[in-house]
Amino acid sequence: MKGAAVAMLVGLAGGAAQAQDAASRLNDYPTSARAEYVFACMAVNGENQRSLDQCSCSIDQIASILPYDAYVEAETILALQQTSGERAGMYRDNAFVRSPLADLRRAQAEAEILCF
Repeated sequence: MKGAAVAMLVGLAGGAAQAQDAASRLNDYPTSARAEYVFACMAVNGENQRSLDQCSCSIDQIASILPYDAYVEAETILALQQTSGERAGMYRDNAFVRSPLADLRRAQAEAEILCF
């Protein structure tokens, strides 16, 4: 009976660790990054309570789909695409940038469906 109790405790501890990993992954976006997203989103969608709720929902959905490092990578690529010059050209259309941008766009599309 003792072995079964130990096995059960080990199983519970493993489940708790997995739940904690999932929770930390969902909350790996710094507050400032979430706030920046919400401010920009509200600037486009109206500065009212409804858009605050929708934009907050949107970044929460994106965060649940895309790890913060992947979000930063895609946002950086988007910012670099806006610059001019030869060096910026490499961020405009190549295999390196397609995947991170596609992941971000999928997360944004899902957030749009669920929140707006």
